[in-house]
Amino acid sequence: MGLFRPGRARSLLLTTLAVILVCTVYLYWTPTTASTTASVVPSTAFEVPLVERQKDFWKAFKPIIERHKPNVPSPGKSGDAEAMHFNPTDPHPRPDLTTLSEGDAKAMEEAHANFVRDIKDSLKDLKPAHTPGKRGLVSTAGAKYLPVFVSSLRMLRRAGSTLPVELYMKDASEHEKGVCKDVLPELNARCLVLADVVGKDVIEHYQLKIFAVLFSSFEEIVWMDADCFPLGKPEDLLTSEPFSSTGLVTWPDFWSSSASPLYYKISRQEIPPMTARQSSETGAFLVSKKTHLLPLLLAAYYNYYGPSHYFRLLSQGGPGEGDKETFLQAAMSMKTSFYTVSERVQAVGHQSSKGLSGSAMVQADPREDHALTKQNKWRVKDPSAGPAPRIFFIHANYPKFNPGDNVFGSGWETTPTLKEDGSDSRAWTAPPDTIRRFGYDVEKAYWEEIKWVTCHLETAFQTWEDKPGLCQKVEQYWSHVFAKPHGDDPKFEKDG
Repeated sequence: MGLFRPGRARSLLLTTLAVILVCTVYLYWTPTTASTTASVVPSTAFEVPLVERQKDFWKAFKPIIERHKPNVPSPGKSGDAEAMHFNPTDPHPRPDLTTLSEGDAKAMEEAHANFVRDIKDSLKDLKPAHTPGKRGLVSTAGAKYLPVFVSSLRMLRRAGSTLPVELYMKDASEHEKGVCKDVLPELNARCLVLADVVGKDVIEHYQLKIFAVLFSSFEEIVWMDADCFPLGKPEDLLTSEPFSSTGLVTWPDFWSSSASPLYYKISRQEIPPMTARQSSETGAFLVSKKTHLLPLLLAAYYNYYGPSHYFRLLSQGGPGEGDKETFLQAAMSMKTSFYTVSERVQAVGHQSSKGLSGSAMVQADPREDHALTKQNKWRVKDPSAGPAPRIFFIHANYPKFNPGDNVFGSGWETTPTLKEDGSDSRAWTAPPDTIRRFGYDVEKAYWEEIKWVTCHLETAFQTWEDKPGLCQKVEQYWSHVFAKPHGDDPKFEKDG
């Protein structure tokens, strides 16, 4: 037997360690393919866990928000803004229905300015939670919205998207272990609980959206509400105009802006004309935290003090008052770029004796909208200015398409699944020209996914525990409506 030589053993050990190091670097720094992740940069072997990054960010950001609290009474009101449809050619006066004393308005203006100054000065200490270059989709859901979200998630995958998904829940009461552990990971999605970062009773449901965006591990984000789904791959929007040059894309609501003149005074902005753009519908939007971190921080400020001050200032009681105006208005206040899709949102539903019984909103492809507006063609002013952009997002918002809730009942005036005679019906057959722009039978595809979720996961959701027979109900509805063609089925563009 040869003699043991410490020098030779040391050399062998060092060589082995070097090989391990090289393999580790190669494994973790080689970009992965789109089939496994939508990140545009490699992940790192020694990245700080997301929850620790979230807590560090919140520890630095929360004191800034609270340092600049608007220490004045909530704004008063002399009425609520009407639901006025947007008219880009009618420069009617902006509603002025909110009151603050001159001293209180000045105090809010100073608090707003000091907050903006503080976040600019503190950027080096506000280390974002996201991984640079990483892309993904973010949403929130819990309780009765969770089954709806899973159907939307399956529609996302049906569209061919491989974006990773982060689903945020308010607290542990909304976290359903079986769904989060067994169902979502198979669809490249995971659950995260906001209370784990910010504590209990800090953020309410109407404030979840902005904090889910800020705490997400993604730098470039597609936001979708739980009841929203795409007809194409949303990651394609992140590499195209108008997002690639602006970093923020929003879609319109039906209504005119109803932000108070007082808001523009407080945020030190010029008051835009009422013809500038529609109010926002934030069931879907695109945002980059690389380019728009400051506006997102300001939007968080608006949401944190939304119920007491800013929701009223931004909507004055208009339709959908809440977080919907905070993103775009924050970008305007910070003078950062954005693109607001100009193509009108369209309601879809079915005809009744009272007119259109709407149960969803459809939003246009921003790429096709941008291709028209850059040529100064504005269909919102003149529908003949160019061809209608294809539809990209459907927001199935009223009611939620949850078989365990009221989608089959008559508890909603839209009664989406019923004809007036009480027989089963498609929900989306009108207006025919809008339905044709779907390009294929989207409603049938959506119900295929709803049926899969209901019949495979009937016992998985907490809100379905005392509702037996849901699968049977969905299958019965399917056999009546979709199993065979009907003469009044809608036509689609590909049908000719």
